[in-house]
Amino acid sequence: MTTVAQDGRRSSGVVKEVFGLPAASRPRIVSPRQDPVLARKLRALAREYSGTAGVYVQSLTGGSGAAWNAKAQFPAASTLKLAIAAAVLAEHPGIPRPNSSVHGLMRSMITHSDNAAANALEVWLAGSTSAGSHRVNSLMRSIGLVDSEMYGGYELRTLASRIPVRVEKQPAFGFGKHTSAFDMASLLRAVWLASGSLGPLRRAQPGFTAADGRYLLWLLAHVNDAPKLDRVREGNPGVVVLHKAGWVKTARHDAGLVFWRGGVFVAGVMTWTSWGAGTSSDRLAGRIAALTLERARRREG
Repeated sequence: MTTVAQDGRRSSGVVKEVFGLPAASRPRIVSPRQDPVLARKLRALAREYSGTAGVYVQSLTGGSGAAWNAKAQFPAASTLKLAIAAAVLAEHPGIPRPNSSVHGLMRSMITHSDNAAANALEVWLAGSTSAGSHRVNSLMRSIGLVDSEMYGGYELRTLASRIPVRVEKQPAFGFGKHTSAFDMASLLRAVWLASGSLGPLRRAQPGFTAADGRYLLWLLAHVNDAPKLDRVREGNPGVVVLHKAGWVKTARHDAGLVFWRGGVFVAGVMTWTSWGAGTSSDRLAGRIAALTLERARRREG
């Protein structure tokens, strides 16, 4: 980067770890509203899935979106590691330095979905995984996420909306960490808004700064995972997906921010089957993202 003073003097420096996003995707507050065409097509895709699906999508540029079974609670798996990251950043003084243990743990937890790193960050946050979970739950409640719950650590093995959100079918998975498509989409929206010093996360958690939001988005841009929502990049040059997935034997999810030349939309896709979720869940996430991108281009392109 080079700066030029009024007298012509120049000063240059190298800025590392930069990830560019379209100017049209700059954080802004928009009112959510249902897109009837998108809602009808999204519902058809969700109903084709052989198990139970929950979906929430919304353009964060124009506000239009749709949902299906978006408040049903699913086993959260690793998706709630995003909430752990937000809680840690709200508490940490400044963004973690590149050579710090917290940065190393954050990167392992988000980009590689490492369970041990998630547990270590909960301990860093409050002294134990159970106390850390309480802090994570408090953060989620502070921004209105009521369908999500952290229960301790991970096993060491491999908001009001004008888009109608309700429960169509509730998976019968018992107790444990859980969340919904609406909650995960809302958390991602809150992180995106906070990166521009806007929204509920910035208001409710003063320690979570705009720099923290940008840092977390940068981590999400480097997630290593089998293609899910990011399948939308196929045949769509310039599209970028920042996301956090999660999976256990019976559940497979993805939630992310999809950036394109005209703006950005958020998507949460959750799936559950009693006999085991597989790659059909990944394909559903990709089809949902492609459908939402097509509608966004028609309305906002």
